[in-house]
Amino acid sequence: MKSRFGAFMMLRRVLLPDSLNLFSLPRRVVFETRMFCSITTCSTNCQAEVAIAKEEGEAHSKGSREILRSWGCSEGDISKMFVRRPSLRNADLAQLQSKLNLLSGLGISASELVKIINCRPRFLSCRINRCFDERLQFLMTLFESNEVLVKAIVRNPSLLTYDFQNRIKPTIALYEEMGLSKKDLTAMLLLRPTLIPRTSFDDEKLEYIRKTGLSHNSKMYKYIVTLIGVSRLETIRRKIANLEKFGFTEGEVFGLLGRSPLVLTLSVDKVQRNMTFILGTMKLQAEVILEHPNLLYSNLEAVLKPRFLLMEKMKEMGLELQIEGPDILRALRMQEKRFLKAFVDCHPKDVAVELVEFYVSAKGIKRLAVTSKKNFHQGFPF
Repeated sequence: MKSRFGAFMMLRRVLLPDSLNLFSLPRRVVFETRMFCSITTCSTNCQAEVAIAKEEGEAHSKGSREILRSWGCSEGDISKMFVRRPSLRNADLAQLQSKLNLLSGLGISASELVKIINCRPRFLSCRINRCFDERLQFLMTLFESNEVLVKAIVRNPSLLTYDFQNRIKPTIALYEEMGLSKKDLTAMLLLRPTLIPRTSFDDEKLEYIRKTGLSHNSKMYKYIVTLIGVSRLETIRRKIANLEKFGFTEGEVFGLLGRSPLVLTLSVDKVQRNMTFILGTMKLQAEVILEHPNLLYSNLEAVLKPRFLLMEKMKEMGLELQIEGPDILRALRMQEKRFLKAFVDCHPKDVAVELVEFYVSAKGIKRLAVTSKKNFHQGFPF
């Protein structure tokens, strides 16, 4: 026992100098020394793991890039998709290839895929292969041609991701029960891509449709049904009340909606500004709108105001050719080139130049704070 202890003490003297006696060091120093060694080892390991992960990520990105390139995408297309959806770099290669094969079978091109990713960045991360065959058969029956189907998918890629059993089929069936044909539904799905997720009907909405007096055979019927279907009740009420403020009866408002359903797409602010200018400045009767709803659609700053000011300028100049009576409404409805040809270019050259300069100046007048107005998009970009 003594010989072993003696050998151990001799070995300690050889390996450790007297100034660094391990047994004489404080326990805290020993612990910190061990911690330093442990941290150094961990740091080295972490750096190695980060380097390995980076190499694997670059390799995976190259794999995704190669799959997209072989599918027909250019480097510019791939870069745009990676910017819009960075996680595509690390997508599961087998699943990515499978989804691209499905899209290729539909006839979707590389440029169309870029549009889809730009519109729905998470598209290739969704389970588009779920109920794919059944969904495709249903949509082909609805759109009746592959070209129209592809156009609809590019307009709204979510047609391949919506809940097929609980969202798509019930919504289409609902519109068919209300009298819309497949041709009507195709047109409306292309015009309003959010038709399927936003549609809802109740008794009040059905009563609004009935009050328009449109029959199922009317050309305007599909527009009023879909517009009311996707609109919120409070929005419809607010827009109807806004029109009634200008002296229209309820019957006149719904008659107007029946003749021009797209009035429901106009904001309350736009209708108020146009109506105020038509009634207050132009001194026209409110009933004019019932026969000429295009006055509500016209841009106030670019069309209504500058053309009316030009009419007043022509009166001040005492020109022989004036814009009066029925010509006023016709002038407001014309395209810009035709308007200038009909009412400006017909004058002598010096007069025409003066009128054009005044007209351009009038168009340059901006509404107060319009330059600082910010556009806020809510929900879908469509």
